Amino acid sequence: MALTGLPPDTDADIARVTEALAMITPRWNVRILLALSGPPLRYSELAAKVSWLQNGQLHPKIKSLCDAGLVQRTEHTSRHVTYSHTGRGAALLPVLPLIVAWAEEHLEKADGPLPAIEQIEDSLTLLTRRHAAAILWVLKSRGEVSSRALATIVIPSSDWTNIYPPLRQLVADGLVDTDGIGQPYRLSAAGDGLGPVFGALSAWSAGHPLTQAARHPVWGHPRAAPASKPWISQHPRPTPATPPQTRAGGASHTTWQDRDLFSHATTARPKAALPAGGPRR
Repeated sequence: MALTGLPPDTDADIARVTEALAMITPRWNVRILLALSGPPLRYSELAAKVSWLQNGQLHPKIKSLCDAGLVQRTEHTSRHVTYSHTGRGAALLPVLPLIVAWAEEHLEKADGPLPAIEQIEDSLTLLTRRHAAAILWVLKSRGEVSSRALATIVIPSSDWTNIYPPLRQLVADGLVDTDGIGQPYRLSAAGDGLGPVFGALSAWSAGHPLTQAARHPVWGHPRAAPASKPWISQHPRPTPATPPQTRAGGASHTTWQDRDLFSHATTARPKAALPAGGPRR
């Protein structure tokens, strides 16, 4: 049964990406996945890597990741159980650097550089807003669209005015832009820049190699980015902590390991309101 007024293939694509985001967005899930990078770990070993989680918090998190097919539990003996990535879980990890790259370019800047793991968590919060994926999909494929037309496509079985809360949220988050009340909506530069992220998530959720992300019918062929608005950050991007490693033959390939995205020694986030300069976190 279609969830939107889009063609069935597109509707299924959006649903798969939305489900993929729902697997990793809950708090601590990405950190647990990163902690499992490397050899299989016993529960106590994993708990030591995410020591801020109490035993009652970690167990349901691991179970949900196992149920999602991202983590596997291997029982060697009754007293020896280990946890590790499934093939699907390992295949998802290369999507994370794409999220970091988008966040570094488009999210508003804090007082100092943020660890990559926080960049990922902030980005996922924006991308999992209600109806966000469907709205962004429509705007990417059709350019400027009125609110009524968006409602007809995104929430065809609901009153069309229900499109306004998610639209206002996406405008506030800096992913969607409009010239004012009654004017059509369009992607901001940040929203348009999500192509690599959504393309990779679409490929992963469909079971395809991430190399097929560039062929995505909507996100694989970027148009010229919309003109930057005053709230888009013009600060220089921070230099990545880990440069891409180069394979034999000259092909660039970034190897993301536990230490690249995961760190216990992070500085406290500023409590004061951040200055304007990009989609909000």
